Amino acid sequence: MYYSRKSSCGFFFFRLALRIYADFASVVDRLSIKELQVNVVTYPSSMYLAASTLRISATTNPDLFEKRTRQEQMAGLMATSLRNPRGSIALLKKPSQPLGKFALPSLGLKWRSPVTKAIATPVNIIASVPGFVQLAEPVPVEVSLMDVVKSLPKEVFEIDEFKAWKTVAITISALAAGYAALAVAPWYLYPVVYMYLGTAVTGLFVVGHDCGHNSFSKSQLVNDVVGTIMMAPLIYPFEPWRIKHNIHHAHTNKLIMDTAWQPFRPHQFDRAGPFTKAVMKAAMGPLWWVASVGHWLLWHFDLSKFRTQDLPKVKVSLVAVLAFTLVVLLPLLITQGPIGFIKWWLLPWLGFHFWMSTFTLVHHTAPHIPFKQNREWNVVEAQLNGTVHCDYPAWVEILCHDISVHIPHHVSTRIPSYNLRKAYASIQKNWDKYLNKAVFGIPLISTIINECNLFDAEQKKWIKFEKAARQLQSSGGKPSSASNDSTCLN
Repeated sequence: MYYSRKSSCGFFFFRLALRIYADFASVVDRLSIKELQVNVVTYPSSMYLAASTLRISATTNPDLFEKRTRQEQMAGLMATSLRNPRGSIALLKKPSQPLGKFALPSLGLKWRSPVTKAIATPVNIIASVPGFVQLAEPVPVEVSLMDVVKSLPKEVFEIDEFKAWKTVAITISALAAGYAALAVAPWYLYPVVYMYLGTAVTGLFVVGHDCGHNSFSKSQLVNDVVGTIMMAPLIYPFEPWRIKHNIHHAHTNKLIMDTAWQPFRPHQFDRAGPFTKAVMKAAMGPLWWVASVGHWLLWHFDLSKFRTQDLPKVKVSLVAVLAFTLVVLLPLLITQGPIGFIKWWLLPWLGFHFWMSTFTLVHHTAPHIPFKQNREWNVVEAQLNGTVHCDYPAWVEILCHDISVHIPHHVSTRIPSYNLRKAYASIQKNWDKYLNKAVFGIPLISTIINECNLFDAEQKKWIKFEKAARQLQSSGGKPSSASNDSTCLN
C-alpha cells in the first residue's frame, strides 16, 4: 500500500501517542473502562488520545465521518473505528483485559488511509449496567429519525377503531373485576388487590394517552371526548396534559425543555435547605413511585403555563375533572367517610401514580443516558438511543396496553398502542444494536435511584447527592452503593 510522507508522519505520531497512552492508562484502569476510546483531532497530522468515545460532529468536507462501534460478545472483541470516504483506522482489543496491560501490537492496529480532520465530542460508555440486558451503541451521524420511521411497516400507523374500543372494554372490565374483588376480599389480600387495581386504573390513562396523540380515532372530536372522559377519574385534565406531553416528545431528555421530568442539578441541591434536600433525595430515591404526584400538581392546573389560544380547551378539561370531583368523589367522601374514600379511590389512584412515576423514570433514565443541552441534542439519539425498552410482567403489559413498549412510541407518536409490538419487532430487526433494553425489577430500580441522583450538565454525567461520593466518582474510585460497572462515565 502506498503511503505519502505526510501520512507516514501522522502514523508515526499516532503510534507514539498510543505508547504514551498505554503508560498512563492505570488511571483509566481504575474506572474499569472496557473499550479502548479514541478522541482524534488532526490538523493535519497531530493526534492525541483521551478517555472519551469518538462522536464526529464536524469535518472538512461535505461527506460526514462515520463512527461505527461493533460489539462482538461471542468473539470477545470490541472495536472502535473512524471512517471517512478514503478509509479508516480500526482499533481492536479484548474487553476483559485491563487497558494498562496492553502493548501496542495487541491492539490490532490497522492503517488504511489518513484521517484529514475530525472534531470529537465525548459520549458516555459503560461496560454493563445492572437491570439492563443490552446497552445501545451510538447512532451513526448520518442516520435520521425519518430513516427509522420510514423503515417501519405502513400498517403500524393504521388506526383500527375496533381495536381502539377494545382497549376501552378491556380497561373497564379490568376495573370492574378489581373493584368487585376489593368489595369481597379479606383485608390480608388487599395488597394483591390494590396491586392489580392500581395497574388496571393505569389503563384509563393509556387510553387517554392514545387520544392525546390522535391515535385512538380518526376523529379529533372522538379523541378529545374519550380522552377527557377516561382521564377525569384520575383527576388528570386531558388538554393540559396533552400540551405538556407533546412538548416532552419534541424535547425528550433535553435539559430545561423536557416537560415529562427534569433531573435535579448539583447547584440546585447544594443551595437548597435541609427540607428541600430531603424532598429531592426522596423523589430520586425511595419515594420515586409518587414523584409523578408532584408533576401532576405542578404542570396541569396553572393557567399561566398555557398559551392564550389553548385556554378554551384547557378550561374544558379542568371543568371535567371538577365535575368528577363534585359528582363522584365528594359524595364518596360524604357517604363512606375518609376510610372509604381512601379505600375506593385514593389507594387505586396512588397505584396508578406508581406506574406513572415508574414508566417516566425507567424509560428515560439510566447511568449511561444523559440529558443534553439544546446545542448538543439530537432527535434520533433522544428517541431511539435515549429511550429505554423495558420488559414488565405480562399482566402489567396487558392492563397497561403495551405502553411499556416505549421506543416505537417515541419514534412516532402516530402508532396506536395496539400496534406498538409490531413496530418494535421491526425496529429490532433494523436498528437493534442502537436500542437500550432493560428488565423491570429490583436491580434496575436500584441502579437508577442509587446512580442517577443529580445530573451535572458540565461533566455530562449523573453524579451522587453527597459531595464526598462525587469526589470519589471524579477520582475514579468505586461508589459504595453499586458496582464499578454502573459508574457514570464520560
